[in-house]
Amino acid sequence: MRSPRPSRPARRPRSSGPAGGGRGGAPGGGLWLFGTHAVGAALANPQRVCERLLVTEAEHPAVQEATQAGGLRVAPEVVQRARLDDLLGPEAVHQGVALLVRPLPALALDEALERPGPVLVLDQVTDPRNVGAILRSAAAFGAACLVVQDRNAPEETAVLAKAASGALETVPIVREVNLSRAIEQLQKAGCWTVGLDAGGGVLDGVAFENRRVALVLGAEGRGLRRLTRESCDEIAGLYMPGEMESLNVSVAAAVGLYELARRGRLSA
Repeated sequence: MRSPRPSRPARRPRSSGPAGGGRGGAPGGGLWLFGTHAVGAALANPQRVCERLLVTEAEHPAVQEATQAGGLRVAPEVVQRARLDDLLGPEAVHQGVALLVRPLPALALDEALERPGPVLVLDQVTDPRNVGAILRSAAAFGAACLVVQDRNAPEETAVLAKAASGALETVPIVREVNLSRAIEQLQKAGCWTVGLDAGGGVLDGVAFENRRVALVLGAEGRGLRRLTRESCDEIAGLYMPGEMESLNVSVAAAVGLYELARRGRLSA
């Protein structure tokens, strides 16, 4: 697999609306999440501090039912759809629901590794939609966590949460200052680090039957940086018999995780 194709960067959030939190931002470090999956997962996450829940009249009956069943920690406020459009921006597919939350607490790598499953490491992947899609695949295939370089990865945003479709609440993101040191820490913890890139073999999940694997993926367009590549235990690509020579980074992550999941399926 060659380095993933570049993706068009997302627009920066704009500030608008009565709460001052257009496109996901809010005063005092808060964050507006939107969409039924992202909001529902946040409400169900005991680690998430929820402050306000805005719903349209159409969505209110379902939300009210959940409230009566004790499933919500914040009372819903019924608003007009136009208010959500103004608050979140015209491009936000909010589905009639928005939730003001606080960012999730930071998690150290050693804490995240207490969770089972493979690990994903992103080397300067900056598109929040790609990171969100990778989180969704990570949740689907039981990954333990997502490791990113702090200064070259998107912050927790509404766009990222919407793309993750709830997985932001279930797969922790570990932010590290030095990615090479993080890879070294993964290796000391027993992970076999595989850089997904051209120039190596072909990723074979069955070959890692008795190993915990950390997949390392490079940035859109640039692939793995030299130091990151040299830090990995091995380099492997994805089997692609067709005419395309590269995949978007989020698609590559999903295919790589599926390949690792094959070992369990074949041995079952």
